[in-house]
Formats: sequence, C-alpha cells, structure tokens
Amino acid sequence: MNAIVRLPLFLSLTAVVSLSMFLPAAFGLAIEEFHDARTFFYAGLIGVIITTLVGIALSNRSHNRSALRQLLALAAAFAFLPALMAVPFQEAVRTTTFASAYFEMVSAFTTTGASLFDAPRLSAPEHLWRAQVGWMGGMLMWVAAAAIMAPLALGGFEVTASGEPGQSILSGVARGEVTEPQQRLWRGIEALVPLYCGLTLALTILLLVAGDPPLIALTHAMAVISTSGISPLGGVESAPSGIGGEIILFVFLAFALSRQTFSNDTRQERGLWFDPEFRMGLMIVAVVPLTLFLRHWAAAFEVGDEQNWLAGVRALWGALFTAANFLTTNGFVSSEWDTAQGWSGLPTPGIILMGLALIGGGVATTAGGVKLLRVYALYLNGTREIERLVHPSSVGGASLMGRRLRREGAFIAWVFFMLFAVILAALTMILGIYGFNLEHSITLAIATLANAGPLIEVAPEVPLDISAHVWHAKVLLCAAMVLGRLELLAVIVMLSPDSWRG
Repeated sequence: MNAIVRLPLFLSLTAVVSLSMFLPAAFGLAIEEFHDARTFFYAGLIGVIITTLVGIALSNRSHNRSALRQLLALAAAFAFLPALMAVPFQEAVRTTTFASAYFEMVSAFTTTGASLFDAPRLSAPEHLWRAQVGWMGGMLMWVAAAAIMAPLALGGFEVTASGEPGQSILSGVARGEVTEPQQRLWRGIEALVPLYCGLTLALTILLLVAGDPPLIALTHAMAVISTSGISPLGGVESAPSGIGGEIILFVFLAFALSRQTFSNDTRQERGLWFDPEFRMGLMIVAVVPLTLFLRHWAAAFEVGDEQNWLAGVRALWGALFTAANFLTTNGFVSSEWDTAQGWSGLPTPGIILMGLALIGGGVATTAGGVKLLRVYALYLNGTREIERLVHPSSVGGASLMGRRLRREGAFIAWVFFMLFAVILAALTMILGIYGFNLEHSITLAIATLANAGPLIEVAPEVPLDISAHVWHAKVLLCAAMVLGRLELLAVIVMLSPDSWRG
C-alpha cells in the first residue's frame, strides 16, 4: 500500500479502482453470471497492467509534494475515474449508452446515489459494483478531508481556520506539526481505512443477523457508511430485515453527523457531546420528525383516527428514520414513511426533505450539503446580532474559537452559502432550458449539488425520468455532482493563480 501511495495520487486511485474490479468478477463467477465475471475481470486486468507500466515509468520521480496538486488530482479523480469505472459497467449491462453508464458511476463515486436504472434491470454483480464504487468514494472523502482539505482550509475547515482558504495549514493537523502532503496522505490511509472497513464489516454482520441476505446486507452497509443511498432493492422499504434493520442503519448514520464520531485528527474538541455539529444534527433529527408527527396527529383528528397509537408510533419512526437519512444525504426512506400519510390523509411535502439535504451532515464526513458547521456559524452570528440589537453595549462572552466562528467563520460561511445559492439558481435555469419543469429543475439541482440522489425519486409529486433526456443533460448533472462533492471554494482555489504562487 505504501508503494501505491508513493505514486501520483491519480495513478494510485486508478490502481485501486482496477484492483477492486476483481471483487464483482469473483462474485459473478460464484453465482454463474459468467458474462459479468469476464467483463469485470478483463477490465480490472487491463487497468492493473496499464497502471503498473505507467507506475514503473514514474517511479524515479517525486510525487504528492504539494497539497494543491493533491487537490487537483482529487478533482481529476472524481471527473475521470468514473469513465474507467463505466467501461465494465456498460459492457455488463449491454443495453445502455456510455453516457448513462458514466452518469451512474459519477453518481455512485460522489456518493450521490441517483440512478437511471430500475433495480430488476441490473444483475447482482452490477449492483455490487455500484455499491462498491460509492463505498470507495466515501472512503476517499474520509482520507482526503484530513490529508488534503484540512491543510488547505477547505471543505468546511475554512470556518475554523485562522488563514484564508487554500493558503493555510491548520494547526490541528498532525497535532501541530506541518508535515509533507505525502506523509499526511499515508497517515490518513493508515488511520482511517481500517476503521472504515471495520465499520462496514460490523454493520454487514448486524444486518445479516437481522435477516438480510448477504448481498443486501453488504450493499446497504456500504451505502450507509458512505451515505451513497445505493440499494439492490431500490431502497430499504422491502428489505427482509424490516424495522430491525432500519434501527441498525439509523445508529450508523451518526458517523455522517460529525467527524468526531470516528476521528480526532482534524481539530481538538472537549468531546463528542460538545461538538456543535453533532448536537445540531441530533436536534434537527429530533425536531423535524416530531413536527411532522404533530402535524399528522392534528390531521388525524379530522378523520377520527387520533387514537390509533400503533399507527402513530410507526408514523413517528418513519419520519425519524427518513429525516436522519436525508440530513446525512444518504436518502433511504423508511418502510413506515407512507404510514404517516395514510394515518392522517396528508402528504408530506418533498420540500422538507430537500431542506434537510441542503443543510447536510458534518464537515469532513461522507455527507453532502452546506454542512452543519457552516449552519452553526451562521446561527452564532445571528444570535449575537440579535443580542446586540437588544443590548448594544453588551460584550459577547465566548472562547477564542467561539469568537472566530461567529465573526470570520460566519462571514466565510455566508460567502459559501451565497455562492451555493447562485450556482443552485443557475443550474435550475439551465435545466429548464433542457425541458425540465420548475419543480423537477429545483429537485435535480438540489439533489446533485447536495449529493442526495434519492431526492429525485422521493421529492417530486410527479416521477422524474432522467434517462429520457439527451446525453449532455446527463453530463451537466455529472458536473453538478462533482462540484457538490468538491465544493465551489475548492474549485475557486484551484483556478486562482495566487494559490499556485510560492
């Protein structure tokens, strides 16, 4: 593994992707899906041979010496590696275009989870490949957050950093020591990859115990750990594990609320309970379902079903599980989500789910969206401004980090929010040109920029079919998903000449 890390980052990721193709090949051979087995095996073999030859040619050069170059390689990975992943997928499916296959792989690799294919259309190895690509994308973001984003004060770290985005090294990284980018990358892999794999294995075993078959248990575990929302069933509603499986998945969603749930490698905190992201996430997960429950309970009075407590509890669980999934941008919908609507006779507006996805999960996790830390910084600034309106001469009492959050942190969070809103509006208008109506355009824009693909199926009142549109509309959505994964500030840093000076 250390030898792979010493290669250029993009080439290292290409080698890992090529090697990973042997897993669906072996699975296809085991279940006698010989066409899929041959397709993934040959693609993986060719990829390994090419990356080996290129790696040998570049082995005498120094690589990964600049955090900005690593950021550029990360962007290239999200844009171009899905083309490599799409080759065996298109050949295995046989009845799709390369543009559709590329869209599917970009959606999986950015952990967006939007799909152009109905679940019965794909074979078991193809479902495994989709889930595996999403899982690898989540792992990449875990490592990149600490090794690339944090040193450059990007990806949400700019809210607490003392310097400008793209030009500062956070003091919390490497416990106060400024290390080479290659060493940070290796340190991140060494610390996080075993943990990531261990959590996935633990969740898989728990789902197996709950009653899911091996493929469903593994893919759902990969989906939740990476927040990709990919399922061979099209969702967890029909999973054999039932509500028991949903409870297990719900617990593991906590790893998308705050990086403090699995690592302390990016900033020092007094503990998980004092982490503002985790506390705000728990508050949102509690308040939104409770509000929906009370709304449905009030409506149940009109239909005379207010004393059906069993339906009420099931409706509350459906709202709780679904709200947590869309806040973390995973996008699974509870099997009891429809119970709330049936109990009261009222539909649940998709705009609530879109709002949750826009907020997103924690900084440096696999979740997308604006991120909880930025929302918290804006909240601190807002409460302080209200306090100054009431008491103009008051002095805000807070720690140095608290003052940083509500001043400079809130400012950069507001800048990010405005940039996000501008891109969202522009993307909505462009999608309108391609023939999408306003509701579908807004849904697609939010789903791609927030990396919450299941919104496309759940939020609109009328089902949305992306596959019927032209290929360049799919490419536009792919660009939006990559932009949502990297975030606009990172793209601005890569395009800024000042970032490359010195």
